[in-house]
Amino acid sequence: MSLLSAISAWISCSMCPNCHRPMSTTANLTWTGCPPRRRIRFGPLAASDYAEKILSQYWEAGGNCNMAIAAARLGLKCIAIGHLGNEVYGQFLLDVLQDEGISMVGMSDNNTNVDSSAASYETLLCWVLVDPLQRHGFCSRADFSKEPAFSWMSKLSAQVKTAIKQSKILFCNGYGFDELSPGVIAAAVEYAVEAGTSIFFDPGPRGKSLSAGTTEEREALNLLLRMSDVLLLTSDEAESLTGIKNPVLAGQELLKQGVLTKWVIVKMGPRGSILITRSSISCAPAFEVNVVDTVGCGDSFVAAIAYGFIHNMPKVNTLAVANAVGAATATGCGAGRNVANLEKVIELISASNLKQDDKFWNELIDENFGVEEITSLSNLVVDGSDNRLNCVSLQKVVSELLPKLKSAQFKRKVPF
Repeated sequence: MSLLSAISAWISCSMCPNCHRPMSTTANLTWTGCPPRRRIRFGPLAASDYAEKILSQYWEAGGNCNMAIAAARLGLKCIAIGHLGNEVYGQFLLDVLQDEGISMVGMSDNNTNVDSSAASYETLLCWVLVDPLQRHGFCSRADFSKEPAFSWMSKLSAQVKTAIKQSKILFCNGYGFDELSPGVIAAAVEYAVEAGTSIFFDPGPRGKSLSAGTTEEREALNLLLRMSDVLLLTSDEAESLTGIKNPVLAGQELLKQGVLTKWVIVKMGPRGSILITRSSISCAPAFEVNVVDTVGCGDSFVAAIAYGFIHNMPKVNTLAVANAVGAATATGCGAGRNVANLEKVIELISASNLKQDDKFWNELIDENFGVEEITSLSNLVVDGSDNRLNCVSLQKVVSELLPKLKSAQFKRKVPF
């Protein structure tokens, strides 16, 4: 059985100026470091010998591939489901996934009336532009069309349904709407619910535009928000979907609107993360690291949340390992194969250097949220609690996490 499946896979190619049970994953090639004030025609460039001979050293897997690679490195069995063209970019992504131990299930419509050599059948390339301040911009052909990149795809194949059914988790994100029609995405969600596969959904920046999009987009978005077992958002994204500024209250509102929703996880960037259920709130400060590049941090964070969910770990432990994986990714440059590896994650957790900001967390939870328990990860040497807050020692969490992570590390090194 597959443990994790993801809808929509990416390939990315990075040029950082300051750096010496799955479903569908859209193949999205990213090129980072486009010269400023220079006009580039992306289509001809992608098809040129220059792209393959010179820029290929910067190609990298990206998007949901970041999540799948990070999950595989944690020991989860992953499948990427998506469409790849029959060209060098598609072959590159297949090779990357295979090297990481990730299976690939191609999505196809078997529509004989469509010219498979047309541009819409090519691997979707995403060009990543990075300025000297590490601010990122993304550009693909999907940005210049009202239709999804693979609008010719109208239904799920038997192979895709099998992959979903065999997975414990199906991961989708908002960028999937750039590639697949709302109807195909809705069909995947409905089939996952029918098959008993848990759904993880990260709306990302697209959540806001989808909530004001076409009728079909709004319906598919609402279906994902209601039927997902786990929702993952930044505090800004949670506010844009609920109109509520406090991330905990926004998470509780999403839980109220949900049908199958068990967890809402709010990513607080450099401060840490929050996990909200109907009866509890868990908080975990971020780990202190030297940030080099934040690309792929959110994707790898999701992988660790899936790891904790599948292994039924305590919620604060799940947040701790997710924060560590995200932080470890931030210490490298670029995404794809550059996301966190287990060695770096273990090193970070062992160092136990939390970015403690008691004032921020105390102010955040200084409301009556109507829950039975509020738990926070703390630098305290021993566990402690008062009438309002239960503090869990980082030392205790580390002692529970390290054996699991070292076991996963050993299994990856020893062939089965």
